[in-house]
Amino acid sequence: METNLLQKILTFSCLLIVFLSTMIGCESNTSKKSNAKIEETKDLILATTTSTQDSGLLDVLIPMFEKEYSIHVKTIAVGSGQALEMGTKGEADVLLVHAPSSEEKLVRSGDVINRQRVMYNDFILVGPSDDPASLSGKTITESFYSLANGNGIFVSRGDDSGTHKKELTIWDSIGGHPASMESYIESGQGMGATLHIAAEKGGYVLTDRATFLAQQKNFPHLSIIIEGDKDLLNIYHVMQVNKEKHEKVYTFGAKAFVDFMVSDDTQKVISEFGKEEFGQSLFTSYTE
Repeated sequence: METNLLQKILTFSCLLIVFLSTMIGCESNTSKKSNAKIEETKDLILATTTSTQDSGLLDVLIPMFEKEYSIHVKTIAVGSGQALEMGTKGEADVLLVHAPSSEEKLVRSGDVINRQRVMYNDFILVGPSDDPASLSGKTITESFYSLANGNGIFVSRGDDSGTHKKELTIWDSIGGHPASMESYIESGQGMGATLHIAAEKGGYVLTDRATFLAQQKNFPHLSIIIEGDKDLLNIYHVMQVNKEKHEKVYTFGAKAFVDFMVSDDTQKVISEFGKEEFGQSLFTSYTE
């Protein structure tokens, strides 16, 4: 009798253990599904340069991406330097910038992965249509040397953006920087605002072609003074912030955005963007 009772207790204990294990497993699966759902519906934070926003390109591409992937994008348009800094702090999921040497540092540090070329255009020097400093026909380094000697007003973004980094590279190439001169103005703002200041002051400014063409109607007295210089190529890359270093990164959304930007359909849209309105593409895709 005691033996039968012991067997019954053992059998009941085994059944109880199986039941509890099953319940724990179900709860764990439910939790995983819940977390997956949260992951799927999380906003994707895109840190990008102002030129992609000011040119109007993102107004076309972001809705395309959101429709295809059902992922909402929160765009933060700042200078490339600030966008890259957001990447090093894990404050963004994906970056779209145009500062190659600075980008490469983040690749080496492991802060970003899956860096892909997306498109390119060029920087141009714009200024008053009557070109008071007589820079037309000069190279970009000759023009900067002339401006450094006080032959005209230069308006800089001064914001560690990709455009500002290119400007600094040119100043370094001529062995000087006119920051202390009265004819050198730092706006500390984006490209559109800096162009506005240049128009007001009758100054020259280095800008990406896309933003200038997209907003030229707002600055009728500014014209392209120097273009086509071999040192003015402007390359854009997209990259994921690395989840292994920054645990809050939305990896699925970031990879989806990189894949989207280099896809054939998106590259075709980029290559056509601006042609109808401006008679030329504002960006050149890397598939061309």
